[in-house]
Amino acid sequence: MNEPAAKLDAVAAEKKRKFNIQAAAFLGLVGGVSALFGFSRTLSIAKKSDSKVLQQQGTRQGLILMDEGSALALRALGWGSLYAIMGTGAFCYGFWKLSGAKDFEEFRQKMGHALPRLSKDEPPQSRTDFDGLTDLMKYLAAWAKE
Repeated sequence: MNEPAAKLDAVAAEKKRKFNIQAAAFLGLVGGVSALFGFSRTLSIAKKSDSKVLQQQGTRQGLILMDEGSALALRALGWGSLYAIMGTGAFCYGFWKLSGAKDFEEFRQKMGHALPRLSKDEPPQSRTDFDGLTDLMKYLAAWAKE
């Protein structure tokens, strides 16, 4: 009698482990995209404010420009990382609080009920394979007209 219960516990533990891995991968992806956005935004702002340094030319000034460029990149990376971490944290915390969940399991249940179900049993109703991007775009244009 203990064997079936042990198997069910093992299956449940494996499912929970897989879910935790997927959740960590999702958060890592969101953080990475946020870091990239923050880095590029900070770099563009820094370029606008330091445009005089970036427009200098000449051999001696070119060396200064390279040094300033690395400092600029490090500064942009630092601010971009800060923006990414703070922005992602604020977004996740706000979404969590707006859902009214007390813990992660309750949050998962609420999102499971709020979001539409994706069934794996039903085959897709439309075309799923394309020869290339042009074929996909033609299909989407024809589908939009229908």
